[in-house]
Amino acid sequence: MSVHFEERSGVIPCKTPWGSWYQTMEEVYIEVTVPQGTSAKEVKCHLGTRDIELHVRGNEIFKGTLFGTTVSDEATWTLEDKCLIRIVLMKTNREAGNCWPSLLEGEYCANAWVQDQMQRKLTLERFQRENPGFDFSGAEISGNFAGGGPDFSSLQQ
Repeated sequence: MSVHFEERSGVIPCKTPWGSWYQTMEEVYIEVTVPQGTSAKEVKCHLGTRDIELHVRGNEIFKGTLFGTTVSDEATWTLEDKCLIRIVLMKTNREAGNCWPSLLEGEYCANAWVQDQMQRKLTLERFQRENPGFDFSGAEISGNFAGGGPDFSSLQQ
């Protein structure tokens, strides 16, 4: 369901020196621009539960501790058109309130505006899951959206 929501509503990228990263409730996507003509043999990528490391042509692109935990068995990386590395990490905590403020602990942080937009996006994604008959892709949200938005679980249906 996330893929269709993302296709309709777009993504909120956090720009970095090497590319960008963005997130959904379930996944973190990392896009790294590499020199044209890069081959898969020139890429060394380690995707752990709490750590990540990427080297291209012997140069370290990034290395460190992820902000949150991931399911390392479900992490993937691909080299597209010999100029873009796309990494997909599956979050272990898939709640709307689990909005990563940075990719790595203390590095590649989203600025305040981007962080706000990411949290709003995850809250709308949560609403979409809870109400599959409605389309929240173009919705605006204001008010209590931090931490995944308001909790309606106590309301009787």
